[in-house]
Amino acid sequence: MTILEDRIEIDMADENTKRLDEWFERLERLPVPEGYKVEIVGGYVYMTPQRDIHWETIREILWALEDHFGRRDARVLSDVRIDFPGHQNGFCPDLAKLRSGAAKDKEGRWRHEDIEFVGEVISRGTAANDYGRKKTTYATAGIPVYLIADPYKGSCTVYTEPKDGDYRSELRVEYGTDVDMTTTPLGLTLNTDDFPRDR
Repeated sequence: MTILEDRIEIDMADENTKRLDEWFERLERLPVPEGYKVEIVGGYVYMTPQRDIHWETIREILWALEDHFGRRDARVLSDVRIDFPGHQNGFCPDLAKLRSGAAKDKEGRWRHEDIEFVGEVISRGTAANDYGRKKTTYATAGIPVYLIADPYKGSCTVYTEPKDGDYRSELRVEYGTDVDMTTTPLGLTLNTDDFPRDR
């Protein structure tokens, strides 16, 4: 009985991946405007315009990761599709840092199991995803550190200690205050002095 249940779970996971592949293939054929990020969250397609404030914030976080881990050693992805647990979750995180030794799967994709850190920068139209569905999914996937940078609120929120589909620890700091992540797998302090705000 256990074997049968395991097979059913695997088949369902394979079907979920096939559906995501089909959706992304269709989306690649559509005339998606330049400068838009496309991802699938819970079976829904989201297209988000990438603005300069968005990129400047991503760049600040990327530089901090590269400064800490070394430019050549910090394997950090941006806007790359990674499939996560749950119903049709093909996310393209703003930043995803992979653990040392991470390797692509047989389909040539990075695995969520190899992610140590995800950073998302809030866009008005998809903020509910970042604080809601994506947060739950990242916790379910066991992502040790999830950072949300919010240029509208002028703050960062760091979630750690994932367990049972939620994060047990949450730290919120205003821009201009250092984000202390020294006790996380990242082991770094993120300076937010230069994070741009959207008023």
